[in-house]
This record gives sequence, C-alpha cells and structure tokens, in this order.
Amino acid sequence: MDAATIVGLLADPARLKVVAALALGAGTIEEVSRLSGLPLKDVALAARRLGRAVLVHRDRHALALHTDLFSAAARAAAEAAPPPQRLSEDPAEDAVLSAFVRDGRLTSIPAQRSKRLVVLGHLARVFEPGVRYPEREVNALLAVWHPDVAALRRHLVDEGMLTRDAGVYWRSGGRVDV
Repeated sequence: MDAATIVGLLADPARLKVVAALALGAGTIEEVSRLSGLPLKDVALAARRLGRAVLVHRDRHALALHTDLFSAAARAAAEAAPPPQRLSEDPAEDAVLSAFVRDGRLTSIPAQRSKRLVVLGHLARVFEPGVRYPEREVNALLAVWHPDVAALRRHLVDEGMLTRDAGVYWRSGGRVDV
C-alpha cells in the first residue's frame, strides 16, 4: 500500500480516530468507541473500510492495526521522492544551507558565525549589486526568508554584505553570480 492511499484513508475523521485509538492501544470495537468518542456503528463502518484496505485486522470485535504498513509506505515514498535541490555547488555550503533553509524559507538564524556567514551570503544574493534599496524594500525582501527582518538586516550590515546610509541599503559584499 502506498503513502497516498494511506493518507486518503485517514482523510476521513472517523477512520483517523479509529486508527489513533488503535495506535494508542485499543483492541476492541468497544475500546475504540470509548477512546475515540465515536458511536459503535461509526467505529464498525470505519473498521470495515480500514480492514478492506488491510490497515486493520479484524476478528469479530477485536481489532489490530498493521503499523508495519505505515513505515513501509513512508520508506517507499522517501525513496521515490526526488533528491532535494542543491542550494550551493559547494558541498560544505550546501550542507549548511540544507540545514537552515526549508521550502525557500530560513528556519532559523544560525548562532554559529561560520554557518551564519554561509546563510547570509546566500541571502545577500537577493540584492542586486549597484541597486539602492530603501529600508522598507529591504524588509520586504528579507521577510520572504524569515520573520525577524531586523536581525537579518543587522547581520548583513555587520558582516559587510550590505551597507547602510540614511535609511538606504546597497549590496557591498558576498559572492556575485555571473
């Protein structure tokens, strides 16, 4: 069974509650009903559907969840997933960026300076060399990456990647893509 089929089965709130109750140790229809708050009829219907999909083994009123199918489906989905896009050609930089950037957003600002420099160098590429940006525009560009735009702006200036004068910023450091 694939992950998409499992997710589809669990999209129904009653089936999700039945699976949750079974995962928490319920072993009978009555126990599932008590733990899930569902009427016996709804538990029986959900268990029948989950049984046809082989996620649940049903023997009269006794139920058992086939948890091994969840891990097998997750493993198969992970193996079938395309490799993550490289954020840098340099393997060391890519490792740092992969740890701190998810779905085009910065998950956190690295505390370690060497890692922070890698992340800041990546962010500095948002700013075109030779272009002057008002602070509002700098904030808007950085907000796409992380909500703490003041910290990012300060780090970029402190590390010499942006220069500020009278509320106007421009790129003054970092690598430039040619």
